[in-house]
Amino acid sequence: MVRDSAVQVDRRRSLYKIADGGFYVAVSVRSAKLEDVSALVELRMANAEHHVGLGPSVHRRPDVDVVRGYFESRLRDGQDDLLLVAEVDGEAAGMAEVVLRSAPPDHQILIPRRTAEVHTVVLDRHRGRGVGRALLAAAEQIARDRGVEFLLAVIFAPNEDAVDFYSSAGFGGHGLLLRKGLGAD
Repeated sequence: MVRDSAVQVDRRRSLYKIADGGFYVAVSVRSAKLEDVSALVELRMANAEHHVGLGPSVHRRPDVDVVRGYFESRLRDGQDDLLLVAEVDGEAAGMAEVVLRSAPPDHQILIPRRTAEVHTVVLDRHRGRGVGRALLAAAEQIARDRGVEFLLAVIFAPNEDAVDFYSSAGFGGHGLLLRKGLGAD
C-alpha cells in the first residue's frame, strides 16, 4: 500500500482509497475492455460538452457513432493498457488515456525523450471525490512502466479546473503554445 497524502494505493488490485471529507471513497482503476465502450462514449461526449461550453470556437461535439467506432477499434482485440476506466460503486466515473508521442526527428534540436500525453475525464457527479487523482496515479504508473520520462497534460487555458487539477498533481509549465487563425472566419 502506497500513501500519497489523501490517496492510498494498493497497486496489486488497482484500488485507490481517496479521502472525501473524512471518508474514504473506493475508486477502482483498470484497463478498458470492449464492454466499456458505452461508458467511454458517455465520458467522451460529456467531456466534449464541457469543452464546448468553455470554448465553442475551438471545441466541438464529435459524432457519437465516430466516437463509438474509435473505442471499438481500440478495444476489439482485448483490453487496452493505455486506456483506463475508473469505477465508483460499480459505475464508470471517469477515464484516462495515455497517448505515447513519437520521438523528435534527428534533424530537430529537441533531445529525444520518451514522452506521452495524458487526458483525464471525470463525470461531473464524481468530481472532487478523488477519481481524477486515482486515474492520474494509474496513468503515471503505466507511462513509467513504458519508459516515459515526461507526461504532458495539454489543457485549453480557460479550463481553470483542469489547470488547477494538473498543477496540484505536480505538473508545471512546459513551453507555450500560441495560435494564429489564418482562415476566413
